Amino acid sequence: MPLLDPFRPPLAPVRSWESFHAHWTVAIAERLNRAVLPEGYFAEVQVHVGGRVEVDAASFEESEAGPGAPASEGGVAVAAWAPPRATLSIPAVFPDEFEVQVFRSSGGATLVGAVELISPGNKDRPEMRRAFAAKCACSLQQGVGLVIVDVVTDRQANLHDALVRLLDQPEPFRFPGSAMLYAVAYRPVRRDPGGDWIDFWPTPLAVGQVLPTMPLALRDGPTVPLELEDSYTEARLRSRL
Repeated sequence: MPLLDPFRPPLAPVRSWESFHAHWTVAIAERLNRAVLPEGYFAEVQVHVGGRVEVDAASFEESEAGPGAPASEGGVAVAAWAPPRATLSIPAVFPDEFEVQVFRSSGGATLVGAVELISPGNKDRPEMRRAFAAKCACSLQQGVGLVIVDVVTDRQANLHDALVRLLDQPEPFRFPGSAMLYAVAYRPVRRDPGGDWIDFWPTPLAVGQVLPTMPLALRDGPTVPLELEDSYTEARLRSRL
C-alpha cells in the first residue's frame, strides 16, 4: 500500500498518528518474529510518548509514611534509607520512543538491533533532535545495528544529518538531496586493518509510493531484511486506513 500522510488533512486531525505509529511498531516486531529473524533472536516493542522517566514522589512518601517505616505486628521498625538531596539538577530531554528492539537470547537477552520510527516530537526542537541523535549514536557505538524511518511530514528537520553532526562528520556524509521523508540503515563494523566504521544506506521516501526493504544488521550476527512495506500494509489494515 502507498505511504499515507497521517499528519495533515484529510487524515489529521480525525485519525491519530500516535495510534498508527503504535500499530506499525507492533507490526514490524511481529513480522520479524514470525518470518525474518533466525532461531535464537526475538523482537520486542518499546513505545513511550513524552519519554520514560520516574516521577519524583518523595514528597508524597514523606507525607504518608513519615521519616521511617512503621512497625508491623510488634516487629522492629526499620528506617528507609534515602539519598541526600541532589547537589544540582540540569534540564534534560527524554525523547519519544516508537522502537522495535531485537535481542539475541543466548547467554541472556542481548540487544543486537533496533528500528526507530521517528515522531514529530523527535524533530520538533534542537534539543529534541540532539537527544534522538545521541540515542542513535549510543546504540551504534555499542555495535547495535539500526534503522531509522521518518515519515513525519509536518516537521522539516533531517535526523540523519543531526546524527552526522553529533558524530562530527563532514558534509558528504549528510543525507543526499533534499528528501523530507527517508529511511536510513546503519551497520557498525570493525575492519582489520582500518578501524571502526559505520556503513549506512540512505533511502528517500515519498507519500504515495511503496516503502523499501532495508538491511537490519544484527550485532555479531546476520543482516536481515526489514520489510517496511509488508509491516506498513499490516498496520494500515489494522487501523482501517
